[in-house]
Amino acid sequence: MKFTAQQIAGILEGDVVGNPNAEVSKLSKIEEGFEGSLTFLANPKYTPYIYSTKASITIVNKTFVPENNVKTTLIKVDDAYLAFSKILEYYNSIKLYKVGIEQPSFISESATYGDHVYIGAFSYISDQAKIGSNVKIFPNTYIGENVVIGDNTIIFSGAKIYSDTIIGNACVINSGVIIGADGFGFAPNEKGGYNKIPQTGNVIIEDYVDIGAATTIDRATIGSTIIREGAKLDNHIQIAHGVEIGKNTVIAAQSGVAGSTKIGSNCQIGGQVGIAGHIVIGNNVKIQAQSGIARNVRDNEVLQGSPALSLTDYNKSYVHFKNLPKIVRNINDLEKNKWE
Repeated sequence: MKFTAQQIAGILEGDVVGNPNAEVSKLSKIEEGFEGSLTFLANPKYTPYIYSTKASITIVNKTFVPENNVKTTLIKVDDAYLAFSKILEYYNSIKLYKVGIEQPSFISESATYGDHVYIGAFSYISDQAKIGSNVKIFPNTYIGENVVIGDNTIIFSGAKIYSDTIIGNACVINSGVIIGADGFGFAPNEKGGYNKIPQTGNVIIEDYVDIGAATTIDRATIGSTIIREGAKLDNHIQIAHGVEIGKNTVIAAQSGVAGSTKIGSNCQIGGQVGIAGHIVIGNNVKIQAQSGIARNVRDNEVLQGSPALSLTDYNKSYVHFKNLPKIVRNINDLEKNKWE
């Protein structure tokens, strides 16, 4: 699909400088621009490329004044970065726009779905599932019994949504995600083995949640594992049974949260963080990558290390750690001089 500079300017409420009929059908980096592509300039570091780029159209800030001849058509906006993000969102919505039910697929007679849904080939929709309007379910997806999916949610290929899961509106569930598998519940028995504890709860995903590829979220033993509104989970994350992730909290890849832990709102958790079970982490907490959290954490703390310290204490301690060989030599010299 092609768009002219005038059409794009209309979407962005921007002004065209150059050819209003210039057409684009692709997106590109400014340094890799080619004819027929749209790019943007927001970082001053990339300004030299505006004079050499072959992109047909470039989005720039209204404050940009070229110092040399510019061949690309400009669209001037208040914020080039935000404007390009808006175009990316628009482009993605067009690319992902699908409607209809592909065959072969299976939809239980007791399942219901709203208007303008897309259900891809080889998908399986179980008994009593309820799917909202404008939902996109890509091929090879499994939707279990009594699952509820809100409007405008996208579930990409190969996701597995186990029974009784509730997913809100405008969520994104990426490929390979498994929601609602049994939590890791086993009790030792007198024979030295383990008895499985039935996991009878479910998972609740509130509105505007994004879940990255191959992330797993276990159902609760009793009650619900809950991912609150606006939370963003990266790829390859493990969320154990009975965990609660607060509103607008973000967690980077390869992190793990053990059972029954509660994480507050607006937290930022780096990659490969390990969080022990049955603890409470407050609001607005920041945890640096590869940290290990084994205690309750107050609001607004910033932590690093394993076991984690406050970031200030960690940085002070790390200075001493780097100097440890020198400190040991000094102590040895003192001990040696003491006896001479």
